[in-house]
Amino acid sequence: MVDWLTENDFNCNVVTAFPYYPYWKTQKPYKNIFYTRETLKNGRLNIYRCPMFVPQNPTGLKRLIHEASFFLSALIMVTYLLFKPKKDYIFCIAPPFHLGFLGLIYRFFKGGKIIYHIQDLQIEAARDLQIIKSDVAFKTLFSMEANIMKRVNHVSTISTGMLKKIAKKTEKDILFFPNWVDTTTYCPLYDSAELKILWGFHKSDKIVLYSGSIGEKQGLEGILTVAKKLETSPFIKFVICGTGPYKEKLIAKAKEQKLNNVHFLPLQEPQQFNNFLNMADVHLVLQKKSASDLVMPSKLTTILAVGGLALITAEPGTNLFEIVNDNMMGVVIPSENLGLLETAILSCCSRDNLTVKLNGRNYAENHLNKNSILSRVFSKLENKPPAVNDDRSPLEILELK
Repeated sequence: MVDWLTENDFNCNVVTAFPYYPYWKTQKPYKNIFYTRETLKNGRLNIYRCPMFVPQNPTGLKRLIHEASFFLSALIMVTYLLFKPKKDYIFCIAPPFHLGFLGLIYRFFKGGKIIYHIQDLQIEAARDLQIIKSDVAFKTLFSMEANIMKRVNHVSTISTGMLKKIAKKTEKDILFFPNWVDTTTYCPLYDSAELKILWGFHKSDKIVLYSGSIGEKQGLEGILTVAKKLETSPFIKFVICGTGPYKEKLIAKAKEQKLNNVHFLPLQEPQQFNNFLNMADVHLVLQKKSASDLVMPSKLTTILAVGGLALITAEPGTNLFEIVNDNMMGVVIPSENLGLLETAILSCCSRDNLTVKLNGRNYAENHLNKNSILSRVFSKLENKPPAVNDDRSPLEILELK
């Protein structure tokens, strides 16, 4: 987003952490010891990185400490920025949901408008996935969240399903601000058979790919169960790509079951990622029932952009279920039904899916384009088209994420 903003006459400050996700380890060359500032885009962008606790094994309690440590270190940075020129817009990206309080502190002293942007409904997800189990804790957390939503200027979110849920929490009009995709960088290629060879597979293999964070909410253990049942179809190869706190556990389980049709790969380099996604015949987008409509899987936008066949688990009636079916751009089955998942994978690997893939690519081009989404959002915020190469002073942005 800040790339687009700086190209369109905005000056931006970003208060964030040192990169650690999805490895749960500070990435080189960063040290995560003290604060740093990076000045980019000919001075239009300042990135202030704050030290924080990064647990190698992110349990529920450690996640709380992790987020609390960032809040405290970011509070020091926000205090420092109070002595710098004012920002017109303050973006608070949730989760962590409590970053909204930092935006409120900044606005109290400096003014500006706060956009509280909700990527995930974090408190509900923590409750439904039983990461936290205390009723008193949830009552306190929901009260804090309500206080933030009441006091910010704008609330935005990424899907109509989440918009409906958030509408029950606040009387404010909620801005639809979906995730986007770069449809130029991510695009269909038509030599997938040759690409399979690059990653060690045979041209005739059917690749069923899960690429992304390997965490609790995905329910990836089911892939191993289905892979075991589909050993009788040796042309189907399962690939789990990425990293996360549950990856080693999955690898150990696959070894225990002697699954020769399951392959684990590390995160792919950005310059190879379009090729890698085009290699796959089926892309798995898996969610647990408890996460339905709380989390809009961002990986889906990239899958659609490359013209991939998405096999998605989502509950009937959820936004994700409806939007995929209405646009005929993927295969959707109910969550946590391994029998249906097995049948759907076998079906997807045995038929022509060209029409569904084309529908997905068309949807990405028409509805998920980065420039059109950001232009629309900032037009609404300013009640006019965003400033592009005019004579006004550049608008100032502070982003907390």
